[in-house]
Amino acid sequence: MSERIVVDPVTRIEGHLRVEVNLDETGKISDAYSSGTSVRGLELILKDRDPRDAWAFAQRICGVCTLVHGLASVRSVEDALGWEIPPNAHLIRNLMSAAQYVHDHVMHFYHLHALDWVDVVSALDADPKATSELAQSISTYSKSSPGYFADAQTRVKGLVESGQLGIFANAYWGHEGYRLPPEANLMAVAHYLEALAWQREVVRLHAIFGGKNPHPNFLVGGCASPISTDPSASTGGFDGTSVNVTTLQQVRDVIATMREFVERVYLPDTLAVASFYKDWFRRGEGVGNFMTYGDFPLDSSGDRSSWMVPAGVVTNRDLGSFQPIDLNDPEQVTENVARAWYSYSDGDDIGLHPYDGQTKFAYDGPQPPYTHLDVESNYSWLKSPRWRGQPMEVGPLARMVTWLATGNERATELATGALRQLDLPVEAIYSTMGRTAARALETQMFVEQMDGWLDALFANIAAGDLSVHNAKMWEPRTWPKLAKGVGTVEAPRGALGHWIVIRDGKIDNYQAVVPTTWNAGPRDADGGISAYEAALMDNHELAERDKPLEIIRTLHSFDPCLACAVHVAGDDDTQGLDISIK
Repeated sequence: MSERIVVDPVTRIEGHLRVEVNLDETGKISDAYSSGTSVRGLELILKDRDPRDAWAFAQRICGVCTLVHGLASVRSVEDALGWEIPPNAHLIRNLMSAAQYVHDHVMHFYHLHALDWVDVVSALDADPKATSELAQSISTYSKSSPGYFADAQTRVKGLVESGQLGIFANAYWGHEGYRLPPEANLMAVAHYLEALAWQREVVRLHAIFGGKNPHPNFLVGGCASPISTDPSASTGGFDGTSVNVTTLQQVRDVIATMREFVERVYLPDTLAVASFYKDWFRRGEGVGNFMTYGDFPLDSSGDRSSWMVPAGVVTNRDLGSFQPIDLNDPEQVTENVARAWYSYSDGDDIGLHPYDGQTKFAYDGPQPPYTHLDVESNYSWLKSPRWRGQPMEVGPLARMVTWLATGNERATELATGALRQLDLPVEAIYSTMGRTAARALETQMFVEQMDGWLDALFANIAAGDLSVHNAKMWEPRTWPKLAKGVGTVEAPRGALGHWIVIRDGKIDNYQAVVPTTWNAGPRDADGGISAYEAALMDNHELAERDKPLEIIRTLHSFDPCLACAVHVAGDDDTQGLDISIK
């Protein structure tokens, strides 16, 4: 007889996720079910609004990935209306998106995911001198003295002795699944604290180009911040509303700060942690199918061959199966609601392309609090997207797979080098720890590209090109009566698409199909499972039933963002709590 384990809420994520798993007689997970349990609803709020205003609402889908939703929204309008933007706008958007990657991935690793592998309390037993020697053996980062690690240890000790662990409370310290020696734990905890200060500096890039962070400003047709060559900008006469040589140098400094931390702290730490958990390269694969929408264009030509991230699909782990995708093709991308709390007008067993998508409330399950989800019926506020009827994984691992499939030299060098360092085959990347490593490796790739984009922006300005916006399509009277478009972004968590239908100058339909919907959706009409559920069913055994650390490790490897993925919820906002994972 199987045993049911419930984790609700899953914490250290954005939004509200409930997961239920069945254990067989040996303690292995035989079935898994993920359920989004919180509110979105912005798709309905956007109907009948001016498409040029949509980005400001769509950004509020999430409090973490604010930039990427805004960018996807403006791109959807630009695509629908054939609205080209200047090269400088592409470069600025690329810089802002890449900064989102670097900031988001570092924050995710240290503050959301690393504590699944790092035992904070064990760090109190570490020798700061030995920790310094360990840190210096894997990196040239300047902050690696015995005193630096002793100070970090003292800060943690103060929390422990106070009886209030604060940000480190309610975790599974001492769980048999933790394997790092005390010195490695102390090194990681010190860098956790360091990253808190680091992230305050790097978000300045968004403030420079977008005015603020979170929720930086965007503009359909380009970027919101003009470029100024006024010499008073560098002498104190600048009014602070334009990008100029002084602020661009600040961007250069921010990029340097990002790159140092990624190269000397984040990537070395990730590989150091991975070296103690090599068995986690053998579980948590998922569905074996991978999708990217493509991103980081340099112009409006539509030629995706020059984009940094390619657009396409790899199926069944076969790198030779890469094929391009068409997001306007109703036979390719669909959303399904057979096991979700929604209903479609023509039946719940069909899939709808996002242009025809519906967000219709159809909750008929038990009101929370309840003991278990009705997994034989409907059990989630997430829809189930499919590509040609197949579930897909999106995110860092998907991008690494498509880079490998398309022969990207830098991705191949980084991936094979990291796995060789760990004495693992390339196939090991299809796993929980492979997903975590892919996130760090792609962060290195993005931070390496940023100086080149900034150099190109400087060159354009030097040549007299200051344009950041194209106002040609601004008047709705020039638009077609009916227009459809899709705006895509390779968000940190994966393929993000906003589909818009514009009729008579107003939004007629708006559907956002987001990374966590792809990865965390419930079963479809054919019983097909999505990536979260499949990954948990791949070689997972719980060491301690009341401390399901193994479940949390694999879920966090996806960096869940449920605020993006759910659509609507009922009147009762109470949550049934079984196990609270901090």
